[in-house]
Amino acid sequence: MNRRTALSAFGTAPAFLRALSGSAAGRPNILWILAEDLGPQLGCYGYPLVKTPNLDRLASEGVRFTRCHTTGPVCSASRSGFNVGLYQTTTGAHNHRSHHKDGYHLPFGARPVSLRLKDAGYFTANVLQFADGVRGTGKTDFNFQLDEKPFMGTHWNQRAKGQPFYAQVNFQATHKGPAMAAARRQKDLIDPAKVELPPYWPDHPTVRDEFTTYLNCINLLDRQVGVLLDTMRQDGALDNTLIFFFGDNGRCLIRGKQWCYDAGTHVPMMAKWPGLTRAGQLREDPVIMLDMTASTLAAAGIALPEPFHGQPLFDSKTKPREYVVTARDRCDMTVDRIRAVRDRRYGYIRNFMPDRPYTQFNEYIQTQYPTLGVMKELYAQGKLNAAQSLFMAARKPEVEFYDLQNDPHEIHNLAADPGHRALVQQFAARLDRWLADTKDRGGEPESPEAQAL
Repeated sequence: MNRRTALSAFGTAPAFLRALSGSAAGRPNILWILAEDLGPQLGCYGYPLVKTPNLDRLASEGVRFTRCHTTGPVCSASRSGFNVGLYQTTTGAHNHRSHHKDGYHLPFGARPVSLRLKDAGYFTANVLQFADGVRGTGKTDFNFQLDEKPFMGTHWNQRAKGQPFYAQVNFQATHKGPAMAAARRQKDLIDPAKVELPPYWPDHPTVRDEFTTYLNCINLLDRQVGVLLDTMRQDGALDNTLIFFFGDNGRCLIRGKQWCYDAGTHVPMMAKWPGLTRAGQLREDPVIMLDMTASTLAAAGIALPEPFHGQPLFDSKTKPREYVVTARDRCDMTVDRIRAVRDRRYGYIRNFMPDRPYTQFNEYIQTQYPTLGVMKELYAQGKLNAAQSLFMAARKPEVEFYDLQNDPHEIHNLAADPGHRALVQQFAARLDRWLADTKDRGGEPESPEAQAL
């Protein structure tokens, strides 16, 4: 994509006409608002009980994506993907918390989007404190090493006069940890008795408490995002700003984070660009977070490098994706390899290590997912039903195939159903092509040096 093509990706909207001069100062500001471990449990996505007026307003003022997926169900892998624009399985950054001490660098001349924007004249910031009592975490969590700092500063106001900014604001409210205590101190807490549990969890007080706390954390997140947007509005920093809000991976609950089910990779994403995006627009085509990366570079007038796996979301010439692919590899000490393909209706999962159960030991899950302890206890007592027992099986099926329209919780595996044989074969072929086209490195042995923390 050359500069002319990049510019044409956004038409002739008034906000973008200022970029035609080619000066960095005329280009839009770009803001990424990242929420950790967040699924689409927001009011604007039709989820009951939560109160997310600020995010609902953002969605109503821009475009909301209903089938957005991260490239992986865990933070360091997905962030190593969407911050670069290439699948983490291509760049060798696919194993969670890897390459911290072995000096590993990105191949193919790949670089984080923040460095590309810096080269184009942007001030780049990973925002920390921006209001009393509210701050970003400054998280990067890359599975690769850089020879320069990925960001220039910690606040958009540190830029030179007239200089456009690219800012990330990372919120931890929906991540397991200190935010959970803060969420429990809010007013108008959600009543656990009113929460509808997915069928693969047992109805137990501990399970209800864990899920309800996550929902209360979403309410806290919404308040924090509201403070951010109000602060930026007061600073005049939203007048010509392309905003993306999204989750870095799915919810931190059983069958969510670390797994390639919808709950692990399906995230909310919305975008707003005054003068360009249409208020209340809905996008139902499958998209991957790498497409946001491509859109960010296009907005700044930067040609997409080669290779690159994302495509601009707002280019009328971009052909909507038929499907997206997601990937899970080692998470902490837990070695596994899973790939998934999803289109508008079906989900295909290939378990490359079916002999390893879903419940193989993982210290993080053992300590942070109380629902798992309940399920183990009830399973031993023979008190889990068929749907709940699936996760406790001694091994995984080699292939899982789900009709997401009729089975959104993915509990009825149709992989062996004769009526779906042709579809299963079609999705298998899609994955095989993707493995070859993207040069997936998930099958390569990992060195001890790469795993050292």
